Amino acid sequence: MKVCPQCQSTYSDDALKFCRLDGTLLVISAANEAPTKTFGSANSPTIPVQTQTLRLADDTRPETHYAKSGDVNIAYQVLGEGPIDLVYVQGWVSHIEYGWEQPIVANFFRRIASFSRLILFDKRGTGLSDQTSELPTLEQRMDDVRAVMEAVGSERAVVFGMSEGGNMALLFAATYPERTLALITFGVFAKRVWDPDYPWAPTPEARKGFYDAIEKEWGGPIGIEDIAPSVSADPQFRDWWASYQRRSCSPRAALALAQMNTLIDVRDVLPAIRVPTLMMHRKDDRDVSIEEGRYIASRIPGAKFLELPGQDHLIYAGDQDSVLQPVQEFLVELQHPEEIDTVLATVLCVMANDESAIDPDERLRAMARREAEWFKGRGTENERNGFVAIFDGPVRAIRCACAIGKATQQAGLRTRIAVHTGLCEVTGDKIGGPAPDISRQLAGAIESGQIVVSNSTRDLVSGSGIRFREDEQRLGSLAGVSEIFLVDCDNSFRP
Repeated sequence: MKVCPQCQSTYSDDALKFCRLDGTLLVISAANEAPTKTFGSANSPTIPVQTQTLRLADDTRPETHYAKSGDVNIAYQVLGEGPIDLVYVQGWVSHIEYGWEQPIVANFFRRIASFSRLILFDKRGTGLSDQTSELPTLEQRMDDVRAVMEAVGSERAVVFGMSEGGNMALLFAATYPERTLALITFGVFAKRVWDPDYPWAPTPEARKGFYDAIEKEWGGPIGIEDIAPSVSADPQFRDWWASYQRRSCSPRAALALAQMNTLIDVRDVLPAIRVPTLMMHRKDDRDVSIEEGRYIASRIPGAKFLELPGQDHLIYAGDQDSVLQPVQEFLVELQHPEEIDTVLATVLCVMANDESAIDPDERLRAMARREAEWFKGRGTENERNGFVAIFDGPVRAIRCACAIGKATQQAGLRTRIAVHTGLCEVTGDKIGGPAPDISRQLAGAIESGQIVVSNSTRDLVSGSGIRFREDEQRLGSLAGVSEIFLVDCDNSFRP
């Protein structure tokens, strides 16, 4: 049975997604349930998608349910009624019920659930999920996430992976973008054993030492000094961590999972990720080098990478606010994305052509920004090389280009300047779209000291007094522009 949260109309057709009366997305109606218990696949409970955010009490704990993934039962919990579903993929081993016994863990999850609908689960072979005799593949673990999402009625969710859970989150986002609203990672690695092209991972000898520690010391707080140094001297936390690992899986299973993690390599997956991505990594993480985070972020198109203070690899150890605040802001942006205005504008692009100068781009930007403001242009702050601004008229853009050329020449900077009129996408203080791309290509192709305009700009300045070099008007086709013209700044503004 499905219900419309707007008009409360009910429908028995499970295939129907939207209310026939007002078009609102339908949710699954859930009956009252008894406290924590297990369910078979046939009567696994469904939980409706919520749209309101609630403040959670300090003693709030979720119930544990089971979802069927093939013939394996996956334990999961749901907490919170925020407007966005967030699937949290935990690290190496986990126990979703015993985790709540540790106050800093419980506080971390309650904070996330205060601004989302938090979905927790134990991966197969760990915690309350079925133990398996065979090592799970990443594909099987992705199937487990889909099974849990289906059980709770989540069509799309933010996937948040920590440490080893981040590998599967990366693969899930690349494989199922239609189910992934966004991707968040913390302390993630792409490979778990040293490679000449990935020199930050542990060596085979270091991994062997870790295997030996599991075989000989399982039951104690293994690795606590490296993964959570800020709380490693706390007797209560040490005892909880040792018990948490024991309850999460057996020594033999822990060793098998550690050996499986050593084989992980998701480097080739990274360029295929096309969902909004937030990556976080503590600068002095003792277990996973921040260089690994930088490497991964540089290969995911458009990924935002935050370097956080601290040494802890465990996400809930250390300063939680530095982690949770960016996550909450990221989710707010997903709920209320900035509107993209597509406008016709004239784009001016200035590039430095003097590698010997000290900070040429920074000096150039300062001078170009000053002139652009004078000519009522709008500059962008996210340009890595040079300066880009848009103008609502081509004449002001060309006059600004000449002013910048003169100012930079007097300052001893050599520049290349291009102006093109076309469609731009304006989002906040960011300028994108075809026109800025073409202006960049034009600026990158011309000679030092030149100022050029495309034919689309030249055609709009008739009668303005702006002149072009008659002997070098036609410079050939470039970047979809039929002609480009050299501006004669010396003679353009004479009476």
